[in-house]
Amino acid sequence: MAKATGPTYKVPFRRRREGFTDYRKRLALIKSGLPRMVVRKSGRGIAVQFIVYSPKGDMVVASAMSASLRKYGWPPRRNAPTAYLTGLLGGKLAAKKGVSDFVLDIGMSTPSKGAIVFAALKGAIDGGLKTAYDKEMIREDAITGTCISNYAKLLKSGDKLEKRFSGYTKEGIDPERIGELFSSSKEQIERL
Repeated sequence: MAKATGPTYKVPFRRRREGFTDYRKRLALIKSGLPRMVVRKSGRGIAVQFIVYSPKGDMVVASAMSASLRKYGWPPRRNAPTAYLTGLLGGKLAAKKGVSDFVLDIGMSTPSKGAIVFAALKGAIDGGLKTAYDKEMIREDAITGTCISNYAKLLKSGDKLEKRFSGYTKEGIDPERIGELFSSSKEQIERL
């Protein structure tokens, strides 16, 4: 019998084991040579960053958080309109820093039709940046908030409406008029 010359099993990197990084996808995105638009969802909001690869460590060129949308009149949530406005803000900031083309980095998120990451992508494109994408992955009615307002109109009864939209009503926002609020916030961001 021959002696073993090394281990027969290779332990994956820690971030891969924990489900945070897919190194094959990351390498493919870095090889493109373009800045990455990194979109991440948390329990409270959405973060959009434009990152350029450097051998010494990635450099963040521009960054936008959904919490910063309050100064533009939008109550940040974890939904498609918030993702769009965060992407729009991030796209405007990145364009000012000289970014024109980018690739989308969704990390470990599932790329499904109408996902929040694609709403952020549409925001960055409307912010003046360019990338290749599939138009079928973006739901326009979800981005503008018409889905939210239509659902609020459907729930006209006070008890159900209060339960579903308690966060909006606590801030004094009528969920049926979300589309108008979205338009005014978008105009403010576009003026940057």
